[in-house]
Parts: sequence; C-alpha cells; structure tokens
Amino acid sequence: MIGQEVIAAFQALLGAKGVVADADDIAPWLSDWRGRYHGAAAAILQPDSTEQVAAAVALAAKLRVPLVPQGGNTSMVGGATPPADGSALILSLRRMNRIRSLSPRDNLVICEAGVILSNLHDAAAAEGRRFPLSLGAKGSATIGGLISTNAGGTQVLRHGTMRALVEGIEAVLPDGSIFHGLDALKKDNRGYDIKQLLIGAEGTLGIVTAASLRLVPAIAARAVGWVGVPSPTQALALLRLCEARLGDSVEGFEVIADDGLGHVLSHIPGARCPIETRTPWHVLIEVDHGDLSGPGPAERLEGALAEALEQGIAADAAIAANEAQAEAFWRIRESLSEAERAQGPALQYDISVPVPRMPAFMVDAAAAAEKRFPGTTASSFGHLGDGNVHFHVRAPKGTSDGPAWIAAEGQAINAFVHDTVVAAGGSISAEHGIGQMKRAELGRLASPAHLHALRAIKAAFDPQGIMNPDKLIPRPEEG
Repeated sequence: MIGQEVIAAFQALLGAKGVVADADDIAPWLSDWRGRYHGAAAAILQPDSTEQVAAAVALAAKLRVPLVPQGGNTSMVGGATPPADGSALILSLRRMNRIRSLSPRDNLVICEAGVILSNLHDAAAAEGRRFPLSLGAKGSATIGGLISTNAGGTQVLRHGTMRALVEGIEAVLPDGSIFHGLDALKKDNRGYDIKQLLIGAEGTLGIVTAASLRLVPAIAARAVGWVGVPSPTQALALLRLCEARLGDSVEGFEVIADDGLGHVLSHIPGARCPIETRTPWHVLIEVDHGDLSGPGPAERLEGALAEALEQGIAADAAIAANEAQAEAFWRIRESLSEAERAQGPALQYDISVPVPRMPAFMVDAAAAAEKRFPGTTASSFGHLGDGNVHFHVRAPKGTSDGPAWIAAEGQAINAFVHDTVVAAGGSISAEHGIGQMKRAELGRLASPAHLHALRAIKAAFDPQGIMNPDKLIPRPEEG
C-alpha cells in the first residue's frame, strides 16, 4: 500500500484540487465499465495541465509509484482499473477537458485528453464540421482513452480508427518529460513515429495529454437503409456493390444476425423490424453526402438496393423515410449489447479477421462453438467492411447463475474462440484493446517476435514499469 507521506508529497505538488484521497470519492473509479475488475488506490491524482501531469509523473518516477491513467473509465477490458493490492495511484485526465483550438478552414481541432467525445461532436457541429468517430459510450468516453485504445466505432469503413484521425499528439513520458508532437505534419521522417507508438499503447508507454484531430465536413444529407440478406456472403457482396455504385459515400455498414435482431425486438421497448421479411441476416447501411449537388443519397442508395434485389443479393430492403426513422434503424444496432445482457449471460469477443474470410467465419465459428459447447448459442454482429465483429457465445437457456457459468466454462470457451480467430488469420482484439482481460491470451497466442517487440518497447520507454502496470504486456510466465 502507498503511505500517507507519498500522498502528502503529491498534495504539495498538485494542490488541494489535484488530489482526491477520500475513500468514498475514489470508490466509483476502482471498478471497470463491465464490473468485472476491481482495484484499490489510496488516491486519485487530478492534474489540470500538461505541466502538472509532467510534474506528477516525474515525482512518481522518483518515488517509484506506479500510475494508472484514467479518462472516462469506459474500458471494456479492465484497462483503466488499478491493481487490487493498492500499489498504484490513479491519474485522472478528467480536469484536462479544454478544446484549445478548432479550425474549420484547416479541418483540425486540438483538444485535451479529458474532452468527452460527445462534447467534441457538439463543438465541431457548431462550426459546420464533425469528428467522424462515434460509439455507444460517447457520452463518457474521453479523447485520451480513445487514442490510447485506438478506438474504432461505426464509421471506420470510411474514416478509419483513431490511428487514422490523429494528426498529432502531446504526451508525458514515464520520466516526466513532455513529448511535443501536436503539429499536424503530413510528412515527418525523423526516425521512429512516437505518435503511432503511443496510439493504442493503453497508457503503458506514457500519458496522452492532448491531440490534434482531423475533422471532416458536416453531413448535408444522408440515407439510412435496412436490408435483409440470406448470409454474410451476400452481405459482403452487397457492400462491394454499394462501394462500386456509391463510392466513398458509404459511411456505415453493419451486419446483424437475425437472432440478435430478435433479442432487440424482445427486450427494447418500441423496437420494430424495419422490413417485412425476417431474413437470417440483416444489414444496416448509411450513405452520406457532404453537399446537395446531383442525385441525393436516398436516390442513389435506392438504385443500388434495387440492383441488389434484382441480383438476388438482397431479399428485402427499406430506406428510412425521415430522420426519426433513420435514428430508429440505428437504435436497433446501438441496442444490441443491452438486449444481449437482457437475454442472459454471455461471453463477448471483439475480434477481427481478414474481410474476405469474415463471412465464412461468422457462420462456421458460431456453428463450431455451439457444437463444442452443447446448449450454447453463438452469433455475431458488427463492422463487416473492416473485418471487425462482436462474437458472442450465450449460456444455455435457463442458466440462472451467469458468474458461475462463466467461471466453469469461460476459460475453455475463450481459448476455443481465440484459437478459431487466430486460425483464420485474425486478431483477438479489434478495437477494445488488451487491458488485463486479454493479456494472458495475447501471451499464449502471439508469436515470440511479437512478444519480444512489445516487451522491448515497454522496457525502453518505461524501465521502472510505473506506467499502467499489468496491462497489455503479457507477463513472462504468460508467453
């Protein structure tokens, strides 16, 4: 445990508002988003500037006190939860929530790590621009956390992950030095790309304090469609047809198994199937236009879907008649996780495989899981176009004790699913990160070269091991 003399040293450095030491105030930040991991911490450090972050990290390095960076605490893999033994302090970026500049002309915003994603959306919209990344936790997820996990979301198909949207980074390294990299340089060949090393590092190499982010023009008009298809193979064929006919205006393309839709219809009040025909698989597609010239997005999408129906790629289709209906279509997709929880216990996997292999994976992996673990049901949904789906294995019907089922079957199911993913040439983490939940599996499945590189980079940046301990990097005994 960390003694009071250490807390007093940080209080002298950061002031009264810079350190939270009351146990009741700390308690909400000691568990992860899903409630699976629980830690302990004697205090939360709350710097309000990059200089204060640097001073706090320098003091932590001097005292050899581990730090766990935390933003909105929305990690899905326990990546922002402190160790259970109380050996680390939480360093919160929530007070660093300023948008330093926003230039519509340059399509660039510079904001601090604690800015909440939905607030950034609002600020960009006020200037006729948008930040093209959105996800379910947008009301609490912060920019620093999104960068540190290389977050994705529903617009990756067109705009890429955070890695593609970050033009520059400011960060504090483990020795307390400040990396000044906010300049949005299109070309920079001064050796290793520190910015890219910090993106997706989950706070293990340093603490992101601010970022320059790419903006795009606001949407002038959009069309949202719902399409019933026989299989994921037809869904991918539909995507390729839309890409050929509509170009890069395809903003979102989500694939949903019919049983997932059924869970939403059963558990989410007011949810309705957008089409009359219940097909084995469904596609939610959005087409956006940045201007109002030429045929509108609804007209263009209608033409593409008509062609898909003629070719037998699609069985039924509907285009939202207005914004309210478009939002209702999207609400089905955004309610899938909530509906799954209401349905009963399940193990959820955030995985990716190469796009051409994804249709077969979605069908074959589900069938294989159900055969290997009798009584379970398995299906997937997500971003087919970028090869990332959320694959769920649900407990047998009637399972009343979810934690007991997970304790009994979870390790075997985890290994089975992850082995299946790796056999398909995929990744066990597409957008949620590794955190502590997948660390051992990364150690089991990653190649020796991959593990050596991860450990070497970590040791070079953080020789004392004080940055977000026991996250991302497998322990020696784990691989």
